[in-house]
Amino acid sequence: MGGLFKKQSGPSMLFKKSRRKTQNRGRQKMKKIKHFIRSKLKSKLKRQMTLSIIILILCSNILLAGAAGPKDSGENLTPSEGGIFDRIIAYIKSLLGEGELQDSAATSGAEASEVQQSAAEGAALKIATPNVIKSASFIGDSNLGIFAHLSNPPLMKMDSEGHIVGQLAESYDVLENNTCWTFYLRDDLYWSDGEPVTPEDIEFSIRYYGKEAPWANWINDTLESSTVSEADNSVTFKFNKPYTRINLEFATYNILPAHVWKTIEKPMEYINEGPYVGCGPYYLKQIDLKAGKLVFEKNPYWEGKIPEFGNVEIHFYSNVDVATLTLEKGAANTYYKYAGSYPYPNIEQLEKTGNFNFLEKTNLGLIFLAPNLKKAPISDLEFREALSYAINYEEIVRLETLGYGEVPNRGFVPPSMEAFKETEKLEYNPEKARKILEKAGYSDSNENGILEGKDGKDIKLEILIRPEYARTGELLKEYLEQVGLAADLRTADADTWVTLKDNYEYDLTVTRSTPWGMLMHASWGSGYFDSRRTGQGVMHNLDDPEFLQLCDDILSTTDPEELQGYAYELQDYYAENLPAIPLYWDNVVTPFNRQFEGWYADPLYGIYNLDNFVNVKKASA
Repeated sequence: MGGLFKKQSGPSMLFKKSRRKTQNRGRQKMKKIKHFIRSKLKSKLKRQMTLSIIILILCSNILLAGAAGPKDSGENLTPSEGGIFDRIIAYIKSLLGEGELQDSAATSGAEASEVQQSAAEGAALKIATPNVIKSASFIGDSNLGIFAHLSNPPLMKMDSEGHIVGQLAESYDVLENNTCWTFYLRDDLYWSDGEPVTPEDIEFSIRYYGKEAPWANWINDTLESSTVSEADNSVTFKFNKPYTRINLEFATYNILPAHVWKTIEKPMEYINEGPYVGCGPYYLKQIDLKAGKLVFEKNPYWEGKIPEFGNVEIHFYSNVDVATLTLEKGAANTYYKYAGSYPYPNIEQLEKTGNFNFLEKTNLGLIFLAPNLKKAPISDLEFREALSYAINYEEIVRLETLGYGEVPNRGFVPPSMEAFKETEKLEYNPEKARKILEKAGYSDSNENGILEGKDGKDIKLEILIRPEYARTGELLKEYLEQVGLAADLRTADADTWVTLKDNYEYDLTVTRSTPWGMLMHASWGSGYFDSRRTGQGVMHNLDDPEFLQLCDDILSTTDPEELQGYAYELQDYYAENLPAIPLYWDNVVTPFNRQFEGWYADPLYGIYNLDNFVNVKKASA
């Protein structure tokens, strides 16, 4: 990940700016001409093409009927569901202008494209996932937002080595002490309704998120102005302070077609089961909540590398065991869990089928115990220090990762991250935990086996967990009781957990950091703790000026050596102050059917990236 913070400016730009302006003007003109040709076929030409196709159908059916005999000829004239005749009829309708665009949808041009390509499309790529889609809200449902990267790719992306590179953007410039970012778009991008992707779409999308999405409020707080240039095919964002992480931030926001979404108010609440207009190799055709399925179909106007698969299906299951059984039975080609692994206990069973290979990568995220820093006695650093020695990390790693994990360091950050610093390894030492508590003034004066707080009352901690952390919660409860701390478990679903967490109604909670979570804000996990941040998964409970200043220093520096120094300071801060107690680092294991090849995983979204969907193909025999 050595190139994570490298700026693509100056000589390293893909084009020098003087050439880029001239070339982009020509490209924009060509793009408009291509769009005009596509959408403005003359009526006479359309009718001539239609007549030719009808004659071809009649001739082919007469020949087929003669070869098959009278008994079979009637069947040959019956168009099958999704068959070639249906597609030709749809194509004729599109030529005659009879097919209307569906609201917020890809057009019947998708069917026309199928005729132009082939009568027999490739098979569907099927992905099983436990990331359940709860609503057909393109922006409001976080899991749907991740899967929509396929249809509405972000401006930037992270490659397999952790470098931030262009996706819809061809290149970018950073000026004025990291306050001014200009992104130059690729000139071969079209929405699935045939409209070209423009700089206005990028500008609209970023501002739209800043205005409408609670988790993107930082955009409103920091974005001073934005401008578009048709000549350069570019969009420029001017911020009110230095911000070195914009390229990374823009690797997460799905780009929207302005001509569709500008009329949609309250997008967080907007429900549409599809189709949605997209500009990726596929567009989102259908959201079927009852069947637990997303269907992506090929974008007929995609000009990049053509995917081998006719469509992509995401099958989501609330029960992980059902998802794994789908793979074992061969009903899915691969498994995907955002920021998570295929269940470790199920790997051996899947190996026995002989049908799958496995891709193993070090997780950029981790599982950790988050203390409520606003509530005594957890707010006491000595109390947190004692907690850190009360936990049997080796046992948790053994039971939870089955050999695919390791005991973490006090510095929180996994070794897979850029600028990782080797801090002290976390240690299980219950005797040391008891001594620290005693020295800090926590004693059992009434000898009932439970330590008392500084208010004289028995300490009884509530550990808030979600169902997937039930076993970890039970282990933690046991560890705390062994050092004289009473504990109760409180289990909550995901939505309730967020509410309780945001209201600080907990003592301790088990949660995780995702790869994006580790990289967001000032990176190295800082976005989870900074009290100025908001979001479903963040704790936002650390307002220590020393920590906040470190975050601001990271966000403003442009010097690589200085940045590394700040990263080291941040990890030292974690190790000394324990705003969170890491429980284990682990690896992400992803199975994929041996019939297919070309898979790779990036550190941010694993196998769910655009490159896989255009490069994965059937393995050669």
